[in-house]
Amino acid sequence: GHVRNYTMGDVVARYKAARGFSVLHPMGWDAFGLPAEQYAVKTGVHPALTTAQNIATFKRQMKRVGLSYDWERELSTTDPDYYRWTQWIFLQLYKRGLAYVAEVPVNWCPALGTVLANEEIVDGKSEVGGFDVIRKPMRQWVLKITAYADRLLEDLKLVEWPASTLEMQKNWIGRSIGAEVDFALADRAGAIRVFTTRPDTLFGATYMVLAPEHPLVDVITSEAQKSTVQAYRENAARKSDLQRQELDKEKTGVFTGGYAVNPVNQERLPIWIADYVLMGYGTGAIMAVPAHDERDWAFAHQYQLPIREVIAGGNVQEAAFTDTSRGTVVNSATSDGSFSINGLISSEAIPTVTEWLTKQGKGTKAVNYKLRDWLFARQRYWGEPFPIVWVDGEACPIPEQQLPLILPETSNFKPSGTGESPLANLETWLATTDSSTGKPARRETNTMPQWAGSCWYYLRFIDPKNSTQLVDQTKERYWMPVDLYIGGSEHAVLHLLYARFWHKVLFDIGVVS
Repeated sequence: GHVRNYTMGDVVARYKAARGFSVLHPMGWDAFGLPAEQYAVKTGVHPALTTAQNIATFKRQMKRVGLSYDWERELSTTDPDYYRWTQWIFLQLYKRGLAYVAEVPVNWCPALGTVLANEEIVDGKSEVGGFDVIRKPMRQWVLKITAYADRLLEDLKLVEWPASTLEMQKNWIGRSIGAEVDFALADRAGAIRVFTTRPDTLFGATYMVLAPEHPLVDVITSEAQKSTVQAYRENAARKSDLQRQELDKEKTGVFTGGYAVNPVNQERLPIWIADYVLMGYGTGAIMAVPAHDERDWAFAHQYQLPIREVIAGGNVQEAAFTDTSRGTVVNSATSDGSFSINGLISSEAIPTVTEWLTKQGKGTKAVNYKLRDWLFARQRYWGEPFPIVWVDGEACPIPEQQLPLILPETSNFKPSGTGESPLANLETWLATTDSSTGKPARRETNTMPQWAGSCWYYLRFIDPKNSTQLVDQTKERYWMPVDLYIGGSEHAVLHLLYARFWHKVLFDIGVVS
């Protein structure tokens, strides 16, 4: 497969050169990866050595095939002269509030004492040893890609990519217009906020569901339900987000003992937790309208919860009626008759309800995205070190003139046992001084994900030996944009989306045109 793909690119490059075009046809190595580190843990061979050997093999084979790459432009993401600029980009993100620290659930294996990547887990157990894996919150660096969601979506019309790739990115960003609605807690202060694209079905809400990790679960759970809820949460912590969202699996959940109040009719709605609701999407809470949502209907049917029709047109006791675009609203009026949307079609009812919620102070029009901020940290050795030190519990960037922050040498690639990367074992490297205050500091032990170096390499190919700039602006204007990029569809919603995000940031700070 590789030879075929590289040959196709080579044919185009040679053809364009023969037609008199200036052709930039480079090759490089995206070489900070999990397999190299896994091999190092098993064998003790430093990943830099195996990476260099593999690069030499690939390069020899490519030359034997006769591919016409410009080897003067060769680069590797593991080269300090390269990742100096990856670190520099991170600092620009941090300075602009686009990089922040958050507690994020990770795959934690207590027996191995390490965080595992999704591909290291098989059926909820570690690939190595078959040990239990749980979801555990840990401190992570996160990039605020959601700040660029509208531009990433809008500017898809400027990109000449296959329609399927554009559609995948559009769906991944997942812009939805709807309303945020506040459901007051019935027996205590506080409220549950939900996002819904269908505020016209509010009168049909008969229960609520929180993600097991939702912070309100501890607040609302009754004494009688505590042990049941805790057991369910522990079981949910063993599942990946993908497992929790599998459509063909029977939905499970438990009642918390708590209730919320529906803002449109003042009904008390029982609050459940269920693992099919994810904390990372929306608000981590949903209003369940089983009459008009298949997932809610299955859950309500299983646990004998009420099903109330609010859009006429189906037999909701037999199945959810989801083609709500062709029905009219029913059973949707306040008990005192002061507000009703009965008889309206959904397109009329949605703005009517949203306006009423806004006036009542119980909701507002909102835009939501499926796109989540980018988890940008790995508890690994083989990656770019973060140009960050910690001083008195605060993250502090190191000065740009100290870049690159070199990945330190070590022969111990095994996990630290604390959840931190193997860098946490290197005490002499960890301990440093903050250059701005002179205070003792501790280096960041997470490393960047493999995506970091691959987000911008097309720019470095233009000017690979520049020691003072990421890329010379005159050269960048001459060569950009990329005319042909060959890659698999698996990159459509990760690598290509991340690269577009970074490019927009670089445009905003004047690095690219």
